[in-house]
Parts: sequence; structure tokens; C-alpha cells
Amino acid sequence: MASKSKTVYVCRQCGAESPKWMGRCPKCGEWESMAEISVPARMPAERRAQSVLNVATLRPTALSQIECSETQRTSSGNGELDRVLGGGIVPGALILIGGEPGIGKSTLVLQMAINMPQRRVLYVSGEESAQQIRLRAERIHSTSADNCFIVSDTHLENILSYIDDCRPDIVIVDSIQTMENDNVDSLPGSISQIRESTSLLMHVSKERNLPIILIGHINKEGSLAGPKVLEHMVDVVLQFEGDRNHMYRILRSIKNRFGSTDEIGIFEMQNDGLREVHNPSELLLSQHEQALSGIAISAAMEGMRPFLIEVQALVSTAAYGTPQRSATGFDIRRLNMLLAVLEKRADFKLAAKDVFLNIAGGIRVNDTATDLAVIGAILSSNTDLAINQDVCLAGEVGLSGEIRPVTRIEQRIGEAAKLGFKTIIVPRFNGKNDFGKFGISVCQASKLTEAFKVLFG
Repeated sequence: MASKSKTVYVCRQCGAESPKWMGRCPKCGEWESMAEISVPARMPAERRAQSVLNVATLRPTALSQIECSETQRTSSGNGELDRVLGGGIVPGALILIGGEPGIGKSTLVLQMAINMPQRRVLYVSGEESAQQIRLRAERIHSTSADNCFIVSDTHLENILSYIDDCRPDIVIVDSIQTMENDNVDSLPGSISQIRESTSLLMHVSKERNLPIILIGHINKEGSLAGPKVLEHMVDVVLQFEGDRNHMYRILRSIKNRFGSTDEIGIFEMQNDGLREVHNPSELLLSQHEQALSGIAISAAMEGMRPFLIEVQALVSTAAYGTPQRSATGFDIRRLNMLLAVLEKRADFKLAAKDVFLNIAGGIRVNDTATDLAVIGAILSSNTDLAINQDVCLAGEVGLSGEIRPVTRIEQRIGEAAKLGFKTIIVPRFNGKNDFGKFGISVCQASKLTEAFKVLFG
């Protein structure tokens, strides 16, 4: 007798379930996020019997008696991807890569599959035909890979049979939103289909010790499409970010059960695919023949990786009644806070002026140590005085106008010295370290006024 199904409502943001529809999720507070799904009311008899059998064969084991061998990671053939994964692909890992359409997710995984000649890779595409994937391989000049097997299908039952026949070392599914499970009575891309398809692939991955890489779409809010529980089910969640109008892409680790989430990978999109960027500081800094006002260099950190970025600002008299505030690659709320600090603590009148801020290179920075460079660029544009090109800055600015300490100051100073900068301004209370070993002049400041004297004399 077939088991009956019941209807529940799942929040797309946090995965919370409710027996009835609610306008606002009681767990995360998100409005209009509850979606209806159908789930079996009871577990089928054969599944219940198998579950009881599995429980009977298991016994609780003391932590000290559990044997654990060292995990042998598999290199993806891409140094930046290996860095973000924590050293390579772990056997049995379920990896989810998300990003906007056209950002380069499919290109990234196709290059990875081709760069692993010693591994059999099954590439399952639900969005493109095999001929289209072949054309992309020709564009990246990689068509002679005999280890990569392509199949275009969306039925999950067929995909499992392909895995049995091909016996791959790695499986790539592009994308999880296109997969369809015949046991679920809903359209592909729905929450029910995504949950059940991911759950089935997770069991296959763990039982066969088979790494599976899933490509996921993101919604208009910028988060992965589908319920939040999808991120809880997988082992690794990677976010592929970047502006399609710029050439740089950043791969961030949102969740990683096998490594750190502080690492990032940087790529450059070219006509023949994605190229690894080993030294992003040299590419993100513009080369100017003469010093220009409104430009400041910040020694920033993305996770464990230091690099220098160029902060550009433009301050002009407001042409209309209300002054404009605009920021690209920087948090607009933090920009408003820094402008308020300048107004109150440093007595710079910017209330009647337009302020535009841009992080060069099309990247987005969340490091609070960029505050000092943002303020320096704004004042440089306001006074039309250029900051010396040999000076960079690193410091967080507090509401009282103080320059607060930042993390990993030695790595920031070392990166600035490696790129030939002569002076760096850092917080005064950032530890009593020996900065003389870097061969760069380190100016320590505790207040904004002290930093202004170094920048503008």
C-alpha cells in the first residue's frame, strides 16, 4: 500500500517547517518565505525494516576507540580551488558551488574536470547539451581529455545508473535546480525536488566514498536558491562572486567541514577561460604616471590572504538639494558612519557634498581595516591633495575618531613591503611587534588627526 503524503510549509531562508502557512517565518522572521511541499506521512515498510536492521548492527563507540586514518585529498588541478577547499577534494565530500548566472561556475568545474587526467570524471549537465559543453571546451583549448565523460540528463534515476556504469572518481552535477526525482510529485527546481535530489546524492556520496560537486543557482537576494537546509546537508559551500563587467572573480568558502572558511581564491576571466591569480595586489593596483587626488591604497585581508586594493573617492558640491552617497564594492552604511565621524570628530563639513566611493577592480571588500583608506581617499578628493603613491594604510576607525587595532598586521605590512611601498600607517595599539624587519617605514597613529599629518603634512 502506498504511503499517504502530507503537506508542510518550509522557509526558503532557514529551512524551518510549519504545518500551516504563515506570512512570516517564526524562526528567522523573513516575510513571504514559506513554500508548500509534500512529504510522505510514513516511511515505507521496506525502508523501515532496513533502518531497523542498520540500527541493530550499530553500537555506540568511545571516542578514544574510533580508528581514523589520514584522509588522502585529491588535487583538483587548480591551485586557487585547492586553497579554498583546504588542500584538495576529500573522498565522499558533497560540494556545493553557487553564483550568479554567467559568472563562470560551469567554466570553473569544466576546467577542473579536464585538469585531472588521472581521474575519471562524470559531468552531468541539465542545462546544456553535450555539444555545447564541447564548444566550451574548445574555447578553453581543452578538447583532448579522455577522462571526462559528458551526459546531458535531468532524471536522477538515470544519473544513478550512469554512475554505476561509468564508475567515476568524481561526479559533477550542473545544476541541482534542474534535477528531477520521479518519486517527488512537483516540478524541477521546487523546494521538494531540490531537497530530495540533494538527499539522494548525499547518500550516494557517503556510501560509495564518491566526491560529488553540485552547481547551484542563487536568487535575487544573493543567497543560494532553495531552502537553507540545502546548505546544511552538504559538506562544503563555495560562493563564486564577481561583477560580470569586470574580469576578476573571487571564490569564497561559506562552509567547509574539511578546512578553513578564511581562504579565498582569485581568478581572472579571459577569452580562453579562468586564469588563476597568484598575486592579486599587482593587478588590483592601478599604475598612474602622476599622483591623483581621491586615491588611497589599503592593506586589506580576505580570510588568511593579504592584498592591497585601491580605494577611489570623489567629493563634489551637491548639484541638487539632497547630497548623494554612493558606494561600489563597499558597505554604504559603513560609508555613512565614516562620514559622520569626519563631521563630528575631525570637523570636516561634508553634509552638503556628494560623496562617491569605488573599490577598483570590481571586487567587494568587507575588511574593516579599509576604513582608514576610505577616509584618506575622501579627504584627498575634498581638498584636491594627492596622497603619496608610496603610502598605504590599514586601520579600523571607531565612532570616537580613534584608530582601532586590526588583525594580522604583520602580514599586511609584509605585503606592502613586497610591492615596494615606502610607508604604511597602522594603529598605534596594534601590539609591540618588531616592524623594522620588513624594511618599510611604519607610522603608528591612534587618532585620525595623527594619520592626517602623515598623509597631508
